[in-house]
Amino acid sequence: MNAMLPFPDLSPEIFSFTLFGMTVALRWYALAYIAGILIGWRIVVRAIERPSLWAGNTPVMTKQQVEDLLFWVILGVILGGRLGYVLFYQPSYYLSNPAQILRIWEGGMSFHGGALGVIFAGIAFTKRHGISTISTGDVICLGLAPGLFLGRLANFINAELWGRPTDLPWGVAFPTVAAQDCPNIATICARHPSQLYEALLEGLLLGALLIYLAWRRGGLKSEGLIGGVFLAGYGAARFAVEFVRQPDAQFVSADNPLGLAWHVGGWGLTMGQLLSLPMIAIGLFFILRAKRNA
Repeated sequence: MNAMLPFPDLSPEIFSFTLFGMTVALRWYALAYIAGILIGWRIVVRAIERPSLWAGNTPVMTKQQVEDLLFWVILGVILGGRLGYVLFYQPSYYLSNPAQILRIWEGGMSFHGGALGVIFAGIAFTKRHGISTISTGDVICLGLAPGLFLGRLANFINAELWGRPTDLPWGVAFPTVAAQDCPNIATICARHPSQLYEALLEGLLLGALLIYLAWRRGGLKSEGLIGGVFLAGYGAARFAVEFVRQPDAQFVSADNPLGLAWHVGGWGLTMGQLLSLPMIAIGLFFILRAKRNA
């Protein structure tokens, strides 16, 4: 048997208790959302408190407006993430069972849908307050990486969104029945810990790059640069990880074992890659636009 890493003995629930006959639990995934939002909020506030980071020493908004924006972002993440999952990944199921759309606590969120939700929320917020939409987008993107990092760690703890089977020494034996259902593997099946790959690329490295650009390279002075780097960076990271990430079960079939959402002659792209390509293109557009205007 090839070397592999055992799955750590971690419960998806931090603690739980019974109240009035109902079980109430705090899950790592919920804590990741809360902590990610709070850390991102503090990063944004610190940037607003440093006028020297901005063109003309004038931040795009006040601290009070940052707090107002936080509500809009949370709303965009939840509504956009849920509707994105419904429309991108299981439209036929939810069309037949519309009442299930509201059952967010049962899981099913899409990052790309959440990103669209945040974009629409950001546009509505800036129109309401009469401030720059693109610079506000830079502010939002500056604070997103901590949530991505913690969210992917929570995916790992939940033993979900794992990767394809692998014989690499850092492959992980995820404990769920679905994870151990590997074709042509009779013994324990090890899989890529794709959640950790994404935590490293989309969260840690991309977040460090954005902070470096904002604090050391005057990134916030070039309108659209931070947002462009985030979109292109996330899209590229997600596109790459999709090669080793197990696709959603609804895309996998006997004729399409790789779960490609679009394919011709056995070659194609997963749904995650299809949704990442526009992010990369839009991100590069804003990077070039910022450089040209600078």
